[in-house]
Amino acid sequence: MKKSFPVEFVFQLFALLLSVLIVHTAYVTVVRPAANQVMEEQAAALEADPNYVPERSVFVLIRDFEQEACFILLLWALAIMAFKSYRTVGERNLLDRQLVPVGEGISILPEDTREYSRPLQALPDKERGFLLPRVLLSALHRFRSTRDIQSVATTVREMCEAESERLESELSMVRYIAWAIPSIGFIGTVRGIGQALSQAHKAVEGDISGVTENLGVAFNSTFIALVLSIVLMFLMQQLQLMQERLVLDSQEYSDEHLISKLREE
Repeated sequence: MKKSFPVEFVFQLFALLLSVLIVHTAYVTVVRPAANQVMEEQAAALEADPNYVPERSVFVLIRDFEQEACFILLLWALAIMAFKSYRTVGERNLLDRQLVPVGEGISILPEDTREYSRPLQALPDKERGFLLPRVLLSALHRFRSTRDIQSVATTVREMCEAESERLESELSMVRYIAWAIPSIGFIGTVRGIGQALSQAHKAVEGDISGVTENLGVAFNSTFIALVLSIVLMFLMQQLQLMQERLVLDSQEYSDEHLISKLREE
């Protein structure tokens, strides 16, 4: 597991930089120019016809800095979850393989554990670091040293519980992003309301364009942030479910393909 941490850290850093580059480029080249054009057209139409009702534009909804920051964080979180999902799928593929080649009706004695450990130790470094091979190898070593099946079952259960806690803790960054996105939206709300209040004297004089524009900033930022947060939380729950199933299926695999074939004498 020590080898995977730097790789994941570098991936997360690269994903953050790439998210900033992609989103900011899209905003500079597409979103803000399109939003400015829409707002100019709507202002001209409103000036020509006081009864004109402007349509809501997606570009206007997402044009502000708070929405840009929310999209950057969302893209970063999706990259992190894609990395973890790819690893989880790779680990699940091992559940379809016979990692401990025990024939039907054959039992494993404590003195046979070295022989059955060799296929696990011969796996590539990447696969040997996955949960299932680690659990099976630890179970075989435990059985060789204790000659107690109950002790092996306890080892398997404890390793799976520890892995479940580790996977849970590794999602802390995604949880932080899921909290940060609506928080940034509320910052946009405060900024918009503050700017609208600063234009109150113009509204008293009859010019409410500044107030309405800044109130639009306030409501748009909150709306977009909450929508993105809902999407992110749904995807995070799906990833969590996938990881929990991996741990449970790995424990079931160990019980069915190894522990049930152990014999103390």
